[in-house]
Amino acid sequence: MKVEDAARTGHGPTVLADRIGRGLLVLAALSTVGAFILGITLARDAPDSRIWVEAWRTSAFLVFAGLFALLAAAPRAHRGVWELVIGQKTALVVFAAVVGDVNEARASGVIDLCLVVVVIAAYVLCRGWDSWRTSAAEPADG
Repeated sequence: MKVEDAARTGHGPTVLADRIGRGLLVLAALSTVGAFILGITLARDAPDSRIWVEAWRTSAFLVFAGLFALLAAAPRAHRGVWELVIGQKTALVVFAAVVGDVNEARASGVIDLCLVVVVIAAYVLCRGWDSWRTSAAEPADG
């Protein structure tokens, strides 16, 4: 073990925790790509009154798939991305709970709640808050 590695063992996540967290993010990214593909179908079949909203929502799926992929690739390299993703998804869960039986709110709220749980678990496992450090630690050996 090198001197640099000794300093990292106290700060970075374990290799196993890091892999599990990254795996959760890959799962979130792939699931969101699936939602993007479904969104293309919904946008294509949408009536004129909904086409813009469906296209907007569909493009957001692609953005979130990209954000999840960025976090999976380098979980401690993007300051604020974790917090933005968690905040936005949490806001949607709260909004879905407030509006209740509005069209699509319940199903979308449950999906977003699952994403919040997955992303928070990945945040903890990967120590996402370390992205705010000037030199984020890599996973510790062991």
